[in-house]
Amino acid sequence: MGALQVLVATMHQRDLSLVKKMNIPCDAVLANQADREEILSQGNVKMITTATRGVGLNRNIALLAATADILLFADDDVTYYDGLEEGVVSAFRDNPKADVLIFGLDITRNGEITEKRRVHNKRLRVWNAMRYGTCRMAVRRSALLRENILFNQNFGGGCPFSSGEDSLFLKTCFDKGLRVYGCDYVLGACAKDSSTWFQGCNEKFFYDKGVLMRHLFPKAPGLMALYFGIVFKRETRLSAFQRVRLMLAGVRGGKHLRRYEEDPDR
Repeated sequence: MGALQVLVATMHQRDLSLVKKMNIPCDAVLANQADREEILSQGNVKMITTATRGVGLNRNIALLAATADILLFADDDVTYYDGLEEGVVSAFRDNPKADVLIFGLDITRNGEITEKRRVHNKRLRVWNAMRYGTCRMAVRRSALLRENILFNQNFGGGCPFSSGEDSLFLKTCFDKGLRVYGCDYVLGACAKDSSTWFQGCNEKFFYDKGVLMRHLFPKAPGLMALYFGIVFKRETRLSAFQRVRLMLAGVRGGKHLRRYEEDPDR
């Protein structure tokens, strides 16, 4: 067993060729959602195929099968640069207090780097860490086991609510007292040419964001929905008033879901 294990959330894979495509040099667990139930193993790589749907559930399947000390979350549109294992393991060695590390990542479109997403070497707090996606995170497995941290299965692609599982996971890490640091090491490149789940910034997108605000900021979800709805900059046909109205509706709807998650027997 190696010190690092890459946990890949993917879909519709038939073999283990994704490992070579992503340039994964170490142990890996591929959680593969398809139309069958199957487990494939080859060397230090295991692919668990289920007929389930939802990225939060898929990440949990990989997480529960993990065995290494350090776990790097991955999406199947990432290609890692050479030296990944040494780079990530060294980063944790250099940051012995860190339970979670957030790394740099390049973004490509049509094969060209269009954005270089970097993070400074410093401790992160909840107010400056929510924008980081899961595929930039690595964690100490012992910290997750100690605090019983998993992904919320109601949020993310293929789930009832279309995004936010990464923010909720990181918020839970902060709430449980885990120490989160940034690291300037660059993992690789992520291709943003298309998305399996994203259907644009439509009515559902903003409603779902309202539900997410209820979960992320339970003490002031309406205020956060108002702020997000007004400052949102991505392309949408909806006015600021419509965005805020939809998000506040999501905040109200998310109240019942949060109560159920906290007490299913209520």
